Amino acid sequence: MDYIIKKLTPDLQRDYFDFFDNRAFFDDSRNYLCYCNAYNMSKRQIYIELYQQVQTYGGGDDEWKRALRESAVRMVRSGKIQGYLVFDNEVAIGWCNTNDRINYYRVGEFDLSHVPADKIYDNCYKKGKIKSIVCFEISPEYRGKGIATQLLDRVCKDAKLDGYECVEVYPMVNEKNSLAYTGPISLYEKAGFYHYKQRGNTLVMRKALI
Repeated sequence: MDYIIKKLTPDLQRDYFDFFDNRAFFDDSRNYLCYCNAYNMSKRQIYIELYQQVQTYGGGDDEWKRALRESAVRMVRSGKIQGYLVFDNEVAIGWCNTNDRINYYRVGEFDLSHVPADKIYDNCYKKGKIKSIVCFEISPEYRGKGIATQLLDRVCKDAKLDGYECVEVYPMVNEKNSLAYTGPISLYEKAGFYHYKQRGNTLVMRKALI
């Protein structure tokens, strides 16, 4: 089945937050309380907009969600968070975070308790060269239906039209993490991605577009 895929724009913010508020990570995932904004935030921003704000609000899980959401609202409205939403009957049921590599402070799997150092370029020194995919999230009841494959195909097609040289992804090497939000290696191998390099437990894979 083909679902409707739409590029995230500020006018779709209601759908974006409806997805993260009501359907994303609702399967006891350790990534619950996520709005997919930390990749685009420097360590200083994370400290000020999240850690400090959470303490101001009171320090609990509800306060974490409030700070994360408020930060994400600002970033969606400004266009800093980019990617694609997947819809079934006008309800958002999936998400892919993808952006120019130069716009991310870090890539690969991480959590907010161990934020890696800021590293914007990572051998990418100009805008419009590498399109990165840092996250997939599909509502639990829609997994296994090929939605991630459709999203990946759309990202690659649009990146090629936009003149990018390649699409870069960051799956985990450890097989027990094969369903992590960075996407399984098999998904990318089937789409023609090759192994570029490895950093710890993160495999950097690329697909040439030119």
